[in-house]
Amino acid sequence: MTPAGAPGAPTVGVVVPTHDRPQLLRETLATVLGQELGPDEAAGLDVVVVYDRAEPDRSLEGLSRSGRRVRVVTNERSPGLAGARNTGILALDTDWVAFCDDDDTWLPGKLRAQLARAREHPGAPLVTTAIRVAFEDQEVPRLAGADEVTFAQLTRSRMAMLHSSTLLLRRSALLGSLGLVDEAIPGSQNEDWDMLLRAASLAPIPHVDEPLVRVLWGRSSHFSRQWQTRVASLTWMLGRHPAIAADDTGAARVLGQLAFGHAALGQRRAAARWALRALRRRRSEPRAFLALAVAARLVSADTVMATLHRHGRGV
Repeated sequence: MTPAGAPGAPTVGVVVPTHDRPQLLRETLATVLGQELGPDEAAGLDVVVVYDRAEPDRSLEGLSRSGRRVRVVTNERSPGLAGARNTGILALDTDWVAFCDDDDTWLPGKLRAQLARAREHPGAPLVTTAIRVAFEDQEVPRLAGADEVTFAQLTRSRMAMLHSSTLLLRRSALLGSLGLVDEAIPGSQNEDWDMLLRAASLAPIPHVDEPLVRVLWGRSSHFSRQWQTRVASLTWMLGRHPAIAADDTGAARVLGQLAFGHAALGQRRAAARWALRALRRRRSEPRAFLALAVAARLVSADTVMATLHRHGRGV
């Protein structure tokens, strides 16, 4: 059943994967359910909370109200974020599907702004917004500086402001030309970058360059210190998207990240090899120098990450 609303208005589903963050999850759901949608914007919300390797909390369905339905399901596909997202997509029958991680929150007007942008670009498979990065007691906006994002831009940079919790996707594209979230990605890391690249290869991505999603960085993230998985997923991305390796700036960025990942794992020789490869592609690649500093034990990986996070950045 799809929530009732104005005839002809698009329907919107929201997929919220969760593992073990009950309090943060409820804060997330409050901001999702609180989205104000006029009769012309959308015909209500159908929110699917997908429990991945965790006992589902059926009481969340009690948050449902007129035009706002909450359902609780369990991940029926591959364990991890990608499988959980796909379980949610397939549980919906809405025109649009939005993603929101269980430790992120939406600011007022997020969906309304994206749906308005989508009406201007009826052929685009997805629409994004910018973010606010929250780390410790600081919040930093991350903007794209553009109202459209191209494939070439995404091969040069991950563009972290296009976070998974900003994505609003046409469900018809997810079941067709765009495809579901790729469950082969190691640890489900970089699954959003992969999705963005696939979408941008079909058409430029319409973007709302306002920080309408608050993204919590740091220790709450399940990925914050999984360096081995980060290395594996970045290697997977290079193989999956040759255009990244073909671009000197994009290649240097990923090679520098691989160098930093190996340095964080204490693999000093591997870190040096990847850093040199990065510097051959771009002599000023900062991630290569950071990796060499960590490998030489001049600074710890955790210190580097904390410093970058305070400025709304990552490696």
